[in-house]
Amino acid sequence: MVHACGTFRARKVRSGGTVRSVSPWGMTEISLSRLPSLVRSPGATPHNMNVARAIAFKLISALLFAMMAVLVRHVGGTFPVGQVVFFRSAFAVVPVVIIYAYRGELAAAIRTTRPVHHLWRGLTALASMFCNFSALARLPVVDATAISYLAPLLTVAFSAWFLKERVRIIRWSAVLIGFAGVMVMLVPQLDLMHSAAATTGAIGAVFALIATVFTAASTIQTRALTRTETTSSIVIYFSVLCALGGLVTLPFGWVVPDWPALAALIGTGICGGLAHIFITESYRLAPASLIAPFDYTSMLWALVLGFFVFGEIPSGYVFAGAGIITAAGLLVIWRERQLGLKRVRAAASPPPKL
Repeated sequence: MVHACGTFRARKVRSGGTVRSVSPWGMTEISLSRLPSLVRSPGATPHNMNVARAIAFKLISALLFAMMAVLVRHVGGTFPVGQVVFFRSAFAVVPVVIIYAYRGELAAAIRTTRPVHHLWRGLTALASMFCNFSALARLPVVDATAISYLAPLLTVAFSAWFLKERVRIIRWSAVLIGFAGVMVMLVPQLDLMHSAAATTGAIGAVFALIATVFTAASTIQTRALTRTETTSSIVIYFSVLCALGGLVTLPFGWVVPDWPALAALIGTGICGGLAHIFITESYRLAPASLIAPFDYTSMLWALVLGFFVFGEIPSGYVFAGAGIITAAGLLVIWRERQLGLKRVRAAASPPPKL
């Protein structure tokens, strides 16, 4: 499944495995069970594949997500999180609707046969966004970004528990390795010897961890929706529901922004919407298993932008933990690629003679 804005129509195809692309501010996931093979992405054929352009689009999307995170962190100390969620979701719809209308797919984006499932999925995504933005208001950008990459590992566990998928030792090992990476990152924040669990950073870390649970839950719900719903409808309803969820907080005291702050708030949505478009276009042009590892460039962008914008310098614990989490995520991607290729070979082999 692609939880993203962009290609704008899911195609029913076969294979196995899942390539997850999770940014803390806009999760995307390619379910390879909907691809003809693990070496082909939605819409990617020998005639329209362009690996160089696909990688460029993926890198641009990672940069846009990091820019959005920086903007959220910038406004997070001044504006209530519900207000930030509203602007992030409402203005993300603008570039998406323009693209859908240009491609004549706006009607498909609105059409749905499972409104209740969209509602439940939207609520989990909304909770994830609230927690993510609360974490960003309290943590350096690179810390929050790195912790968010625990979400696809949790999705592996949730797939086994709730979808009854077979998860074997390699992927379970990746989940445990990822948790170990998070614990390494949290050493400075959760130094119990000095009772630092109540500090702002510790609270931010807790929000970030809770967000990964809701992100994984939202991913599981999205995978179920892609069996009947188009990518465009999933994206539109996600954005609208999250915008409404943010709007509900208006009576609790929004802050009237000045012009620069208003531009930053609107920028969170524009960056998020454009990032989704670029990320989905990248999966149209190249194999999903080739593109997915470039998600982790978000960590590099977060490091660079956090340093130049906020003067944030990550500790050695952050570098070590982020490296461990990245290794665990890449292990999952590699394993699912192997499983997908194995299924493709099995499907291509001739049936036994009777």
